[in-house]
Order: sequence, then structure tokens, then C-alpha cells
Amino acid sequence: MTHIKVPQDRIGAIIGPKGNVKKMIEEKSTSKLEIDSENGTIEIVPGDDPVGAMRAADVIQAIGRGFNPEKAYSFFDNDMLMLEIIDLSHAASTPKELLRLKGRIIGKGGKTREIAESLIGVKISVYGKTVSIIGDPEQIIIIRTAMEMLIDGANHGSVYSFLEKKKQDLMRAQLDSY
Repeated sequence: MTHIKVPQDRIGAIIGPKGNVKKMIEEKSTSKLEIDSENGTIEIVPGDDPVGAMRAADVIQAIGRGFNPEKAYSFFDNDMLMLEIIDLSHAASTPKELLRLKGRIIGKGGKTREIAESLIGVKISVYGKTVSIIGDPEQIIIIRTAMEMLIDGANHGSVYSFLEKKKQDLMRAQLDSY
């Protein structure tokens, strides 16, 4: 049995309209979700598939970190996916500074996040004091480095160049594996 705490304002997203998100997670994972919307805790009671329960935990955490359920469901289709959560609060000492960092990561009109997602093939959510990434281990290492570059003040151009180069490396690695 797993307990997950999610922000109060994300409980609705986990339940979904008419409970359809909760139902989908339960069906795909063979688990049962017991949601306490008062204190924001979700209990996952494993069904026949213990791995499904672990995947359900990833999906719930991802939705809790701001991903829309459709993006979070990808955990059920790919065993290699991981959820990485980067806490920005250690890098920002004031709410204003946190806002600035989030702005750098998202970029003007969402451009920076979009470029990172499309080049490396990950999904990124900026929510609260965190940046969350859904991707395979190699992709996550690349995006974490890119995020750290942005947090440390690197200009967007050099982050894009880094991502372009890493995309080539990923493609080369895929070709070599065939």
C-alpha cells in the first residue's frame, strides 16, 4: 500500500470529470485508489499487478506536479519512463526570484519549455516550486542539465545549443542500437 500526498488543488485533476481519470488509473493499474480530498492524500491499494501499482504512483505524482492526465498516462505504456522532480526552492531565496526562474525555464510564450520537450522528447511541467520531467533516464539527465544551466543563469541560446547537440547524441545512440 502506497500513500502519496498531492497539492490540494490537484486532487480534482486526479479524480477527473465524473471520476474518469481515477477510473482510468484504477483500470490500467489494477489498483484501487482511496482519495482523501480533505488532506490531499491518495492511498494506492495494489491489485493483481504490483508493477501497475508502482506505475499508478508515478501517474498520480505526475498529475500532482501539474501534468495533465493524458500526458501522465504514458507511464502505463512505457516501462522506461521516470518522473524527475527538481525543487527550485533551493535556488530561489524569494518568491520574486522563484518567479524569475520559472519564467526562464518556461520561456516567452512557453518557447523554452517547448524547444526542450520537442528536441529531447520529454514532457515538462513547471508547477509550484518544482519543475517535473517525464522521460527515460538518458533524457532526464539531459533535461536536468539544461534546467541547471538555466537556473545558473546561462543564456537561452547556449541551452538550446546544448539541447541540439544532445539530440544528435540521442539519435546516434538509437541508430547504434539497431
